[in-house]
Amino acid sequence: MTKPIVLAYVVNRALINVTPDDAKRLTHVNIAFGLVGKDGLLDSHQLTNIDYIHTLRAFNPSLKVVLSVGGWGAGGFSTMALTEEGRRAFAESCREYVEKTGLDGIDIDWEYPCDNSAGIDCDPRDRENFTLLLKALRDALGTERIVSIAAGAGKYFIEGTEMPRVAEICDYVQLMTYDMRSGFCSQAGHHASLYPTKGDETARNTRDVVEMFHEGGVPYEKIVIGAAFYARRWDGVPDVNHGMLQEAQTKGQGGPGYSELVQGFINKNGFTRYWDEDARAPYLFNGSTFISYEDPDSLRAKCEYLTAKGLLGIMYWEHGCDSTHTLLKSIADALER
Repeated sequence: MTKPIVLAYVVNRALINVTPDDAKRLTHVNIAFGLVGKDGLLDSHQLTNIDYIHTLRAFNPSLKVVLSVGGWGAGGFSTMALTEEGRRAFAESCREYVEKTGLDGIDIDWEYPCDNSAGIDCDPRDRENFTLLLKALRDALGTERIVSIAAGAGKYFIEGTEMPRVAEICDYVQLMTYDMRSGFCSQAGHHASLYPTKGDETARNTRDVVEMFHEGGVPYEKIVIGAAFYARRWDGVPDVNHGMLQEAQTKGQGGPGYSELVQGFINKNGFTRYWDEDARAPYLFNGSTFISYEDPDSLRAKCEYLTAKGLLGIMYWEHGCDSTHTLLKSIADALER
């Protein structure tokens, strides 16, 4: 059995912060993000550090570097994918960029087909057009280059797509198993846990999302689970059960990143770290603010789980959130990379 892949999403500005040791611990880097331009073609104007991929490959010649297109609030997919001509033109623009820059493929992060919750264009036909878009990319890029997707960690994504057909086309499916309790939720709790916490068995968690996508048509060996290098916080949380599952005065806000947590939050400034053995996840509480995050212990648990389950690997968002390089090292050590 081949070793699991370890994939980092890295925003353009953080590419130069990927160290030689980081690169050697990684198998894949997804550069975030390309966009769908107003003309329906790939928009790469913001990727000012793209040439740094040559340095990354000097650090690790076997490293695969892929451009991720999309992200939360990035629209244009639905309109572009509505016609065969639009899909083909976009795929061709991706092929040209991949060949010009020496990338290894394209990752589609459409959040989400058939869903306008991020304020983007959508259409009921997105379900079929998502598949056709991926097929156009595969035809344009060929079988030797990577075509992958980032999938929302819920039933809504399965219902808005044709996952059995998608899984056939893609090299792998990356499950965004974070933000599972997010900015839409006012109940404090884990946002990226491996298992459910006691008393919250119906909440989304990594194990259940994996099973959901497997039952939805994705082979285990094509599933990459997600890890969070950033936290979610709730304020105005009642001092009951260390804040766990309590209704907060705010909804889950993004941040801080792991580096900031180490510097000023983990067992500092009134915050206490707690470990949830059921969920296999840590959290912080200071009497009124609840912070859900991941640490070396939770990441080791995820790595043990994916190995036992026969999953393809693990990815994380986002590399620049951990300047201590602790979390990637803990993943690599757990997978003996």
